[in-house]
Parts: sequence; structure tokens; C-alpha cells
Amino acid sequence: MTDTATVYKSPLHQMTQTTCTCLWNDSSSLAELGYAIDNGAVGATCNPVIVVEVLKKEMHLWKDRILDLIRSMPQATEHDIAWKLVDEMSIKGAELLKPIFDAHTGKNGRLSVQTDPRFYRNPDAIVRQAEHFVGLAPNIIVKIPVTAAGIPAIEEATYRGISINATVCFSLPQCVEVAEAFERGLKRREKEGKDISTMGSVCTIMVGRLDDWLKVYADKHDISVDPGVLEWAGLAVFKKTYRLFQERGYRIRLLSAAFRNHMHWSELIGGDVVISPPHVWQKRFNASDVTVEARIDTPISAAIVRQLEKFQDFRRASTEGGLKREEFDAFPPTRRTLRQFITACHDLDGQIRELMLPNPDVTGG
Repeated sequence: MTDTATVYKSPLHQMTQTTCTCLWNDSSSLAELGYAIDNGAVGATCNPVIVVEVLKKEMHLWKDRILDLIRSMPQATEHDIAWKLVDEMSIKGAELLKPIFDAHTGKNGRLSVQTDPRFYRNPDAIVRQAEHFVGLAPNIIVKIPVTAAGIPAIEEATYRGISINATVCFSLPQCVEVAEAFERGLKRREKEGKDISTMGSVCTIMVGRLDDWLKVYADKHDISVDPGVLEWAGLAVFKKTYRLFQERGYRIRLLSAAFRNHMHWSELIGGDVVISPPHVWQKRFNASDVTVEARIDTPISAAIVRQLEKFQDFRRASTEGGLKREEFDAFPPTRRTLRQFITACHDLDGQIRELMLPNPDVTGG
């Protein structure tokens, strides 16, 4: 039993010490990862948008290394160097998490690295890059988008013993496809007598991005709902998906990402799930007076769900079979997120280009 007199460092630390809910950090910053680990984090995730944001904030830490890479790779493009930088950021983050990985025998202590979002239609390219990433460190977990091509890539990567983090995912139908692909991959390994005991895969639901889309849709189509209702859309999908996963015994955990309010954390406490907030949200949660108590099984108000069901895309996202695999790529939150991630890759190339081809001195000849 937990000593009720125990003093915890923060609400997030209390959650990690008193419930089965895990905290992962959503950032490629080593300083931010250190803060998260100090508050109980046992893993980390990242995406192209975050890499660009961190590089802009911490260029002073990486500039000399980028210049070294430019000099040592004379024929490399800015794209080549950008991904080499992602490799090195990942290796450093994985080193911080390696003791946790060893202690948790693979379930936690992993660093997520995202495959190039421009591969979202090419399962072979996704798997090839996944194999490259897992060669960087023993505790890498690879992000694969839940697109039509991503599903067979998830199965194949799992079969090859790669722990995956299914991302660009917003709906129950996508999660079911991920879980079934993951099970197929595991069963193929088991049939051949290959080890699965240290695999630590997760399926992300980007809860806030479903909320974002429904707000945009409501504005465009003059749909009115009570204030705050649209903050519950991603949570409704997450909680329903969690119940279904528990009932079916899928061997993959759900992960909550894309935070927009404290409920994307507090409403999921108590579940055998992963909460993965970025640094700014961790600080907000830790400064809040939200009590740490199990709410994962607390149902969302039927009145709220009825209002959410005014939106066809919520019904599609929250109903098994509401989206077919071939419809995943065209689902509006998927399109919006892929566009942002792909743009971030170009922005990352641009950051390298500024050092590779610096602007000439305007006073020069």
C-alpha cells in the first residue's frame, strides 16, 4: 500500500507513483526530457513539428554539430543532414532513457522516432526507415502513421521485432486496425518461435486534433453546441477505445497526445495507458490543483455525447467500422496533421540550409 504521508514532487509524479498510468515526454529537448524523468516519466515521443521547435530554441546547442556534419558530408543535401541530426538527437534521448528501459524490460524507457511523414503512402519505405531507427539504440520505438499504407507497415515492423508507436491516429476504427495488425505481427513471430517479451508498442490517439477539427467544422457550417462540448470529442473516442481494447485483450497500450486542456490528462488517469504531454503542458499540470484520481472509467455525460453526435466525423471516429482503412488518408484530421508534419520536414531542411548556404553579408562585394 502507498503511504498516504508520501510527499510527491508534482501531480504528474503522484500519478506515476500511485496508478498504472505512465508518463512519457513529448519533446526532443534533452533538458525537457530531464524535467519529465524527474517527475516520473518513463519514455518519450517526438514528431517533426517538435524537432523544428526545439532546434529553433536550442540552436546554440546544435549549431557547431550541424556545421561539423556539413563539413564532414560534403555531398550531402540539407535533407540528408537534417535526418542525420534527427538520428543524433534520438541517440542522446535514448541514452537518458536506457536505465528505465532496462528496469522495465522493454515496456517503457523507449524514445519514439517518427518515420518521414512523406512516406505515408509507401509501406516498404516506412519499414526500411523503421529498421534504420531501431539500429540507433536498443530502446527506440518507431512512429508509423495510421494511413492505409501504415497498417501493413505496422504488421511487418511488428513481425520483425520492431516496437511501434502508431501515430496520426484520431479514431476508434484506426485503433482497431492498428491493434489487429499488431496482433497479426505478434502471432507471426510467435509461430516462428521468436521473442516478443520485450516489445513495448503503443497506439496513439491525438485527442486534441480531433477536437481541433470539429471546432473548425462547426465554424464553417454554423453548428452550435454548448460551450466546452467540443473539448470532449477526443476523450470520448479514447475512453470508448480503451474499453474495447480491455474487452478484447489487445496487447498494445493506448497513448494520449495532442494536448489542449487538462482533461486530456486528468480524465485518463487510472488506465493502463500512456500520457504524453509536451513540456509546457507538464508544467501546467504540475502547477494545477487538479486532484490525481482514477477517472478513466468515468463515463462522459450522455448529453455531451448527443451534442457531439451532431458531427458526422465524430460519429465516424467513435464507431467501429465508421471509417474503412481506405478512408484513413482522406479523414480531415489525418490530412491536416500530415500536411503539418510534412511542412515541418521542409522547415527542418530550411534550418539546415541557413547554415549550409548562409545569407551573404549585405556589405560584401
